[in-house]
Parts: sequence; structure tokens; C-alpha cells
Amino acid sequence: MLSRVANSIYWLNRYIERAENVARFIDANYDMTLDIPDSASDQWQPLINTTGDHELFAKLYGEANRENAIEFLVFDRDNPNSIHSCVRAARENARSVREYISSEMWEQLNTFYLMINTAAKEESMDLPHQFFVDIMTASHAFIGITDSTMNHGEGWHFGRMGRMLERADKTSRLLDVKYFILLPSVDYIGSPYDNILWGALLRSASAFEMYRKRHGRIDPKKIVDFLLLDANFPRAVHYCIVTAMISMNNITGSPRGTFANKAEQSLGRLLSEFNFASLEDIFEHGLHEYLDSTQTRINALGAAVQTEFFSPQDIDSTTESRTLE
Repeated sequence: MLSRVANSIYWLNRYIERAENVARFIDANYDMTLDIPDSASDQWQPLINTTGDHELFAKLYGEANRENAIEFLVFDRDNPNSIHSCVRAARENARSVREYISSEMWEQLNTFYLMINTAAKEESMDLPHQFFVDIMTASHAFIGITDSTMNHGEGWHFGRMGRMLERADKTSRLLDVKYFILLPSVDYIGSPYDNILWGALLRSASAFEMYRKRHGRIDPKKIVDFLLLDANFPRAVHYCIVTAMISMNNITGSPRGTFANKAEQSLGRLLSEFNFASLEDIFEHGLHEYLDSTQTRINALGAAVQTEFFSPQDIDSTTESRTLE
């Protein structure tokens, strides 16, 4: 497969996943501000921090309130990570590889883009919850159509790997920011608001129902364990890394436990650490430090993928797979 095509499919999926995650964050945050007291409802700045775009937001808007946050995260074309910018970028990537994706994929993405464009022209948002649900549904539909209509070859694996790396990054950012904000709220421990706040964190990752089925009562440490280390929940960081590794191995043809390039080596090392990580060790090290390190390594991994697969370079055709150390 041409590196240009693989690059477009990879980023097409990353952008769609990013748009969905932003919609989920905003929707859960909006619901939370309706349920908790006024003194605890200033949750829009932490939401901006979750995306990592707080410096750009401060430059463009200054104050973090509901209107500014939604405009910046959903419609602002100057924000490269807004929902509108992500869907537009995904569509442009899809346009460049029309012959490699199915017509159903293109039609779904085009419908998604037109929906965002129509909403951007409206003066007010009457039903914000339904709008964000529609965005998440459009993303889920695109993923389902992709899995059902695209050959599960190299292109599909590049797309799934991109989606999993994006999802792992966003889940770790959400957990880092929200855990830091909610943990010091001792006034709400044991109160109904405690469940509301931690429930909002789970809903941001579409994890509330699955968490309750697994653990029952709301418990901050069990929430961290579920979103970070669970190997079966599809939005947990561990699960995302496992799935990305499977796609990476399929792309390179490397046997499990070996690597053929720096990107595969980095991903394998990260997976090995998650396979043997324990909640006790993570908290002893420091949750923020662990999550910050994970985000840094995922970003470095993304750069390695870009270099190894998408950037022109001289490749030694005699390079063999090596065992991970």
C-alpha cells in the first residue's frame, strides 16, 4: 500500500475518533453542570484542559464559560481539534483515497460533515444533548460501516491502529484531568453529588453501565482501574494498546513479541508495561505522573508511526524482526 494512502486512512480514523471524544466530553460535562450546585458547576475550564488546547483557547476567548467552550470545541475553525475541524479534515483525507474506501464509508462521512455544517449555521443550539448524541452516533455508524464494507487488509489495520491510539490518548487525558479535579472534593464524599461527579467521568468515556456491571458501587480507585487497566472494555487504555498492537503486527507481519521498526518496538514496550501494571504500583508512583508519561509515550509513538510508515526514508530491505527486550 502507498504510504500516502495509509497516511490518509490512518488520520481519517484518528480525526473521526477525536470528534467523537470531544462530543462525549462536552455532553457529559453539560449534564454534570445541570446536576451539581452552582459552586461546583465551573467545569468548563477543566474540559478545555482535557483536550490539551487551553493555551489556544485563552488566546482566542479568555474566559471559559459554557458558550465559549462549546463554540471553541465544536465549531471554531481556528481550533484544529474542534469537532468541525476534525470532521472536515477526515472528509478531506477520505476524498484523497476514494478509490480505496467503500462508497458507504464516503456517504456516511459526507452525511456527518453536512450535519456539522448545518448546525454551525444555526444561531442557537436548542437541544445540545441530542446534537452530541447525533455526533457520537455518526461516528459509531462510520466505524461499523468501515468494519462491514472495507477489506480487512493493511488499510483497515492502519485505520484501526490510528483510532485506538487516539482513543487511548483521550481516555488518559480525561482520567488525568477529571481525577485531579474530583478527588479533592472532600465535601461531596459519600453524598449524592459524589456519585454524580464520578458518574459523569464514567459517562464521558461511555463506561458508566459497564463499570456498574463489573464493580457496582462508585469507587474512585476502581474507576481508575477500569478506565486504565481493563483489557476487555473497548475504551480502556490497556484495551486500546492491545488492539493497536494486533493491527501493528498485521501491518508489519512481525510475530507476536518481536518488532521490525522503532514504532513497533515502542508500542510493544508500552503494551508490556500495561500487561504487568498494577493499581498499587501506579498510585505509589503517582497517578498523574503515570498518565502524563503514558500520554507522552503515545505522542512519541504517533510520531514514530509517522516516520516509519508515512514519511519518505531509506529502508533497509534486509531488516529482520527482533525480539522485544
